[in-house]
Amino acid sequence: MKRTPLFTLETPYREPLVIEGFEFGDTRGQNAVAIVGSLRGNEIQQTFVCAELVRRLTHMEAQNLITPGKKILVLPHINGFSMNIEKRFWPHDNTDINRMFPGYDAGETTQRVAAGLFEAVKDFKYGIQLCSYYLPGDFYPHARITTTNEISAESVILAESFGLPYIVEKNPAPFDTGTLNYNWQVWGCHAFSLYCHGDNGVDHDNATFMEDSILRFMAARGVVDFHAIGGYIATHVHEDQLIDVRTCKAGGFFHKLVKIGERVEAGQPLAEILDTEDCHVKETLTSPAPGYIFFNHLGSLINQYTIAYKLVPESRS
Repeated sequence: MKRTPLFTLETPYREPLVIEGFEFGDTRGQNAVAIVGSLRGNEIQQTFVCAELVRRLTHMEAQNLITPGKKILVLPHINGFSMNIEKRFWPHDNTDINRMFPGYDAGETTQRVAAGLFEAVKDFKYGIQLCSYYLPGDFYPHARITTTNEISAESVILAESFGLPYIVEKNPAPFDTGTLNYNWQVWGCHAFSLYCHGDNGVDHDNATFMEDSILRFMAARGVVDFHAIGGYIATHVHEDQLIDVRTCKAGGFFHKLVKIGERVEAGQPLAEILDTEDCHVKETLTSPAPGYIFFNHLGSLINQYTIAYKLVPESRS
């Protein structure tokens, strides 16, 4: 294992921001897999998964379980400044690094951070990013691919090697053009966004599950020698097929009645929205169709017209 500073950004009032990567295998070999952890300050679980991967890959390298001629790069976190003060976005101007790619080395701060990161990871054959969603919530573990070209169409098939429960395809929205996933693909990389339970805390069991999935993928690509127990035959779903369940009447306390991954029937109560003054039920959210809970809101409070759940319908066309 080689710990390498990949990018340094001088700051006027604090110590420099240094983006460090951990290189495994043949550092002069083929750029096989780059794994990027948190780009946002509240992505604690994503950082933890990558840090655990660093530990596990260190042991694997000592046992000669990394394929000769292959290089693996792991970057546990990018936005340490925001993480230190428990802020999601860049603390000085509240901008999102994952909307700034491919970056601009003479631009604003987050553009320069994105440019430095992208320069370090753009030439890898496979790119894996541990992500969080724009809404505060919890996802059932899945791999997400933004389908833009022939590279991404092939990536959808390759994603089965993760052994995750779901593979989600999505059409690019305008904001996607500034994401790491999208720009990796433009550069000819097979790019995968992995979503796991939680952001602000650490879930050890889920972290191990995601680490095994990443190692399983690398084994299938001939990068490491790893035999994982378990895994899923992935269900493929397009993002447009997911059903949103929103609050309609009002906001309030969010009282969940079902868990992530649970199967629900049409008409089944999913959550209650409680008044913040006397806790009377202002609204009961029900399932519009039979299916599985794929995403749920995490906060104790929820606003009106907010997505509370996303369902994978049992019958998809």
